[in-house]
Amino acid sequence: MELITYHSGSSGNLYQLKGDSGNLLIEAGVPISKIKKALDFKLSSISACLVSHQHLDHAKGVHDVAKAGIDVYCLAETAQALKFNGHRFKAIESLHQFEIGAYSAFPFEINHEDVRTGKRVPGCNFLISNGTEKLLFVIDSFYVKYRFAGLTQIAIGINWSKKTLNPNLDSARKKRIYRSHMSLETALKFFKANDLSRVREIHVLHISSENGDPQYFKSEIMKATGKPVYVNG
Repeated sequence: MELITYHSGSSGNLYQLKGDSGNLLIEAGVPISKIKKALDFKLSSISACLVSHQHLDHAKGVHDVAKAGIDVYCLAETAQALKFNGHRFKAIESLHQFEIGAYSAFPFEINHEDVRTGKRVPGCNFLISNGTEKLLFVIDSFYVKYRFAGLTQIAIGINWSKKTLNPNLDSARKKRIYRSHMSLETALKFFKANDLSRVREIHVLHISSENGDPQYFKSEIMKATGKPVYVNG
């Protein structure tokens, strides 16, 4: 399996998981014109699209993706918030595994609060397997309570760090950042708590342009894990 990042960050998220078992989109947070361009206009190569939650930087393109004939898998709460329905909508439930062709996907809840309102946002992240490889995809979650074995790839949103957080933010804004996206410090604890023996690469996603530092994050994660690290914004 190969993870390709096309767009990552608050302006939009779009990823593709490519493999012999088929090709999946993960997130559709950019307009359909950008999705078509990213895929070299080969939308028919995509088996399905997985969407983590309702925020538009992750779900802006779901309606048009569905119109293009691609099934979209997300929580019922996510579909309701997006006013998304029809036969291309495939409802999933957290902690209930589902199959897409030769892929198995295990959704688990995100821990994400809206940075503007402070309200909890329903959603899920994914453990995706083709039988021999396992990709853990985590985004917009300020922590993950689960532990995983046998991972071969990790894609994880790390938004900020105590060392790179804008010192001019007021306390209310800081509190909401703390409970909306993962910090580098939390991510390092997560790596330490999990079995990384089979992991061949780590992708860092959704780094804040204001409160993050891609090269610092890459250096610290490589030092802590000994794994190749790719930073994707």
